[in-house]
Amino acid sequence: MRSSIRVLVASSTLAAAVVAATAAPAQAGGLIVIDHGHVDVVGVAVEDGNLHLHVHDESVEPDVEREPEDVRFRVLPAAATSVPTDPAYAFLGAAGDPVWILPQTQDPDLIWAGLGTEEIDAGVLRADTVNVTFAVLGPGDVAVYTENAFGLPADILVDTGDGQPDTFALPTGDHLHANWAFEEPGTYRITVAVTGRLAATGRPVADAGLYRFEVQA
Repeated sequence: MRSSIRVLVASSTLAAAVVAATAAPAQAGGLIVIDHGHVDVVGVAVEDGNLHLHVHDESVEPDVEREPEDVRFRVLPAAATSVPTDPAYAFLGAAGDPVWILPQTQDPDLIWAGLGTEEIDAGVLRADTVNVTFAVLGPGDVAVYTENAFGLPADILVDTGDGQPDTFALPTGDHLHANWAFEEPGTYRITVAVTGRLAATGRPVADAGLYRFEVQA
Protein backbone atom coordinates (compact mmCIF):
# COMPACT_ATOMS: atom_id res chain seq x y z
CA MET A 1 0.00 0.00 0.00
CA ARG A 2 0.90 3.61 0.57
CA SER A 3 4.16 2.99 2.40
CA SER A 4 5.41 0.82 -0.45
CA ILE A 5 4.44 3.25 -3.21
CA ARG A 6 4.80 6.72 -1.78
CA VAL A 7 8.34 7.20 -0.50
CA LEU A 8 10.62 10.01 0.52
CA VAL A 9 13.73 9.90 -1.67
CA ALA A 10 16.89 11.82 -0.95
CA SER A 11 18.12 12.77 -4.41
CA SER A 12 17.10 12.94 -8.05
CA THR A 13 19.15 9.77 -8.67
CA LEU A 14 17.14 7.87 -6.09
CA ALA A 15 13.95 9.40 -7.45
CA ALA A 16 14.75 7.97 -10.89
CA ALA A 17 15.29 4.58 -9.28
CA VAL A 18 11.92 4.79 -7.52
CA VAL A 19 10.23 5.73 -10.76
CA ALA A 20 11.83 2.94 -12.73
CA ALA A 21 11.14 0.25 -10.08
CA THR A 22 -19.58 18.68 -10.22
CA ALA A 23 -21.28 15.84 -8.72
CA ALA A 24 -19.18 13.85 -6.33
CA PRO A 25 -17.07 11.35 -8.26
CA ALA A 26 -18.20 7.75 -8.30
CA GLN A 27 -16.22 5.06 -6.50
CA ALA A 28 -15.00 1.79 -8.03
CA GLY A 29 -13.14 -0.82 -6.05
CA GLY A 30 -12.57 1.71 -3.28
CA LEU A 31 -11.06 4.28 -5.67
CA ILE A 32 -12.48 7.69 -6.49
CA VAL A 33 -13.30 7.84 -10.22
CA ILE A 34 -12.72 11.18 -11.96
CA ASP A 35 -13.76 11.50 -15.61
CA HIS A 36 -14.39 15.22 -16.11
CA GLY A 37 -13.70 18.63 -14.61
CA HIS A 38 -10.68 20.66 -13.59
CA VAL A 39 -8.12 18.54 -11.78
CA ASP A 40 -4.48 19.30 -11.02
CA VAL A 41 -3.39 15.72 -11.55
CA VAL A 42 0.12 16.56 -10.38
CA GLY A 43 -0.17 18.93 -7.44
CA VAL A 44 2.97 19.68 -5.43
CA ALA A 45 3.31 21.39 -2.07
CA VAL A 46 5.91 21.67 0.69
CA GLU A 47 4.56 20.35 3.98
CA ASP A 48 6.52 19.81 7.19
CA GLY A 49 9.77 20.46 5.36
CA ASN A 50 9.20 17.89 2.61
CA LEU A 51 7.56 17.78 -0.79
CA HIS A 52 4.00 16.48 -0.90
CA LEU A 53 2.58 15.07 -4.14
CA HIS A 54 -1.21 15.10 -4.38
CA VAL A 55 -4.23 15.40 -6.67
CA HIS A 56 -6.01 18.75 -6.36
CA ASP A 57 -9.54 17.83 -7.39
CA GLU A 58 -11.61 20.86 -8.45
CA SER A 59 -14.23 18.71 -10.16
CA VAL A 60 -16.14 18.81 -6.87
CA GLU A 61 -17.35 21.69 -4.70
CA PRO A 62 -15.62 22.40 -2.43
CA ASP A 63 -12.38 21.27 -4.02
CA VAL A 64 -10.36 18.63 -2.20
CA GLU A 65 -6.87 17.17 -2.13
CA ARG A 66 -6.58 13.45 -2.74
CA GLU A 67 -3.74 10.97 -2.66
CA PRO A 68 -2.78 9.70 -6.14
CA GLU A 69 -3.30 6.07 -5.11
CA ASP A 70 -6.92 6.83 -4.13
CA VAL A 71 -7.96 7.98 -7.61
CA ARG A 72 -8.77 6.34 -10.93
CA PHE A 73 -8.71 8.80 -13.84
CA ARG A 74 -11.07 7.79 -16.61
CA VAL A 75 -10.34 8.96 -20.16
CA LEU A 76 -13.72 8.74 -21.87
CA PRO A 77 -14.31 7.70 -25.51
CA ALA A 78 -14.99 11.36 -26.35
CA ALA A 79 -11.24 11.94 -25.99
CA ALA A 80 -10.56 9.81 -29.09
CA THR A 81 -9.16 11.62 -32.10
CA SER A 82 -6.52 11.05 -34.81
CA VAL A 83 -2.85 11.97 -35.01
CA PRO A 84 -2.60 15.12 -37.18
CA THR A 85 -0.88 14.95 -40.55
CA ASP A 86 1.60 17.69 -39.60
CA PRO A 87 5.00 15.99 -39.02
CA ALA A 88 5.41 18.04 -35.85
CA TYR A 89 3.01 15.52 -34.27
CA ALA A 90 4.98 12.43 -35.31
CA PHE A 91 5.81 11.80 -31.63
CA LEU A 92 2.16 10.73 -31.20
CA GLY A 93 2.40 8.06 -33.89
CA ALA A 94 1.67 7.80 -37.59
CA ALA A 95 -0.66 10.39 -39.13
CA GLY A 96 -4.25 9.20 -38.90
CA ASP A 97 -3.62 6.71 -36.09
CA PRO A 98 -6.10 6.84 -33.20
CA VAL A 99 -5.03 8.70 -30.06
CA TRP A 100 -6.92 9.66 -26.91
CA ILE A 101 -6.20 13.21 -25.73
CA LEU A 102 -7.20 15.09 -22.60
CA PRO A 103 -6.89 18.57 -24.12
CA GLN A 104 -4.94 21.58 -22.95
CA THR A 105 -8.04 23.75 -23.37
CA GLN A 106 -11.05 22.91 -21.26
CA ASP A 107 -13.68 20.49 -22.51
CA PRO A 108 -16.39 20.18 -19.83
CA ASP A 109 -17.01 16.55 -20.79
CA LEU A 110 -13.41 15.45 -20.18
CA ILE A 111 -10.77 15.82 -17.49
CA TRP A 112 -8.99 19.17 -17.73
CA ALA A 113 -5.66 17.94 -16.43
CA GLY A 114 -3.30 20.43 -14.83
CA LEU A 115 0.03 20.49 -13.05
CA GLY A 116 0.17 22.85 -10.09
CA THR A 117 2.89 24.19 -7.81
CA GLU A 118 0.95 27.25 -6.61
CA GLU A 119 1.25 26.17 -2.97
CA ILE A 120 5.05 26.57 -2.99
CA ASP A 121 6.13 30.13 -2.23
CA ALA A 122 9.07 31.78 -3.96
CA GLY A 123 12.36 31.17 -2.20
CA VAL A 124 11.36 27.89 -0.53
CA LEU A 125 13.09 25.64 -3.08
CA ARG A 126 16.45 26.19 -4.72
CA ALA A 127 16.05 27.86 -8.14
CA ASP A 128 12.28 27.91 -7.42
CA THR A 129 12.05 24.63 -9.31
CA VAL A 130 10.45 21.20 -8.88
CA ASN A 131 11.71 18.35 -11.05
CA VAL A 132 9.00 15.91 -12.14
CA THR A 133 9.77 12.40 -13.40
CA PHE A 134 7.28 10.12 -15.20
CA ALA A 135 7.57 6.38 -15.82
CA VAL A 136 4.66 4.62 -17.53
CA LEU A 137 3.47 1.02 -17.64
CA GLY A 138 0.59 0.56 -20.06
CA PRO A 139 -0.64 -0.74 -23.39
CA GLY A 140 0.83 2.20 -25.33
CA ASP A 141 2.96 5.31 -25.15
CA VAL A 142 2.01 8.49 -23.29
CA ALA A 143 2.86 12.08 -24.17
CA VAL A 144 2.28 15.27 -22.20
CA TYR A 145 2.81 18.40 -24.25
CA THR A 146 1.71 21.99 -24.71
CA GLU A 147 0.63 23.70 -27.92
CA ASN A 148 1.36 27.25 -29.05
CA ALA A 149 -1.08 29.84 -30.41
CA PHE A 150 -0.75 28.27 -33.87
CA GLY A 151 -1.91 24.87 -32.63
CA LEU A 152 1.51 23.25 -32.95
CA PRO A 153 3.50 21.44 -30.25
CA ALA A 154 5.48 23.86 -28.08
CA ASP A 155 6.96 21.92 -25.15
CA ILE A 156 7.00 18.14 -25.07
CA LEU A 157 7.26 17.39 -21.35
CA VAL A 158 6.78 13.63 -21.58
CA ASP A 159 7.19 11.29 -24.55
CA THR A 160 7.55 7.66 -23.51
CA GLY A 161 7.96 6.69 -27.16
CA ASP A 162 11.58 7.90 -27.08
CA GLY A 163 12.54 6.23 -23.81
CA GLN A 164 11.79 6.37 -20.11
CA PRO A 165 11.77 7.84 -17.54
CA ASP A 166 11.03 11.42 -18.63
CA THR A 167 11.98 14.35 -16.39
CA PHE A 168 10.96 17.99 -16.75
CA ALA A 169 11.14 21.07 -14.54
CA LEU A 170 8.20 23.06 -13.18
CA PRO A 171 8.61 26.55 -11.70
CA THR A 172 7.17 26.96 -8.23
CA GLY A 173 4.13 29.16 -7.66
CA ASP A 174 2.80 28.19 -11.07
CA HIS A 175 -0.01 26.33 -12.80
CA LEU A 176 0.14 24.61 -16.17
CA HIS A 177 -2.33 22.87 -18.46
CA ALA A 178 -1.13 20.52 -21.17
CA ASN A 179 -2.40 17.86 -23.54
CA TRP A 180 -2.23 14.33 -22.13
CA ALA A 181 -2.13 11.84 -25.01
CA PHE A 182 -2.58 8.05 -24.77
CA GLU A 183 -1.82 6.00 -27.86
CA GLU A 184 -3.86 2.87 -26.99
CA PRO A 185 -6.98 2.12 -24.93
CA GLY A 186 -6.51 0.27 -21.68
CA THR A 187 -5.15 0.84 -18.19
CA TYR A 188 -2.00 2.87 -17.60
CA ARG A 189 -0.02 3.05 -14.38
CA ILE A 190 2.10 6.17 -14.17
CA THR A 191 4.67 6.55 -11.43
CA VAL A 192 5.43 10.20 -10.74
CA ALA A 193 8.34 11.39 -8.61
CA VAL A 194 8.91 15.02 -7.61
CA THR A 195 12.25 16.28 -6.32
CA GLY A 196 13.89 19.53 -5.28
CA ARG A 197 16.19 21.10 -2.72
CA LEU A 198 15.28 23.41 0.12
CA ALA A 199 16.76 26.83 -0.54
CA ALA A 200 17.62 27.49 3.10
CA THR A 201 19.66 24.32 3.72
CA GLY A 202 20.19 22.62 0.36
CA ARG A 203 18.57 19.48 1.76
CA PRO A 204 17.01 17.31 -0.97
CA VAL A 205 13.28 16.72 -0.69
CA ALA A 206 11.08 14.40 -2.73
CA ASP A 207 7.88 12.41 -2.94
CA ALA A 208 6.39 9.86 -5.33
CA GLY A 209 3.00 8.40 -6.17
CA LEU A 210 1.25 5.93 -8.44
CA TYR A 211 -1.47 7.18 -10.82
CA ARG A 212 -4.01 5.05 -12.70
CA PHE A 213 -5.54 6.12 -16.01
CA GLU A 214 -8.25 4.05 -17.67
CA VAL A 215 -8.54 4.89 -21.38
CA GLN A 216 -11.86 3.83 -22.90
CA ALA A 217 -12.24 3.04 -26.60
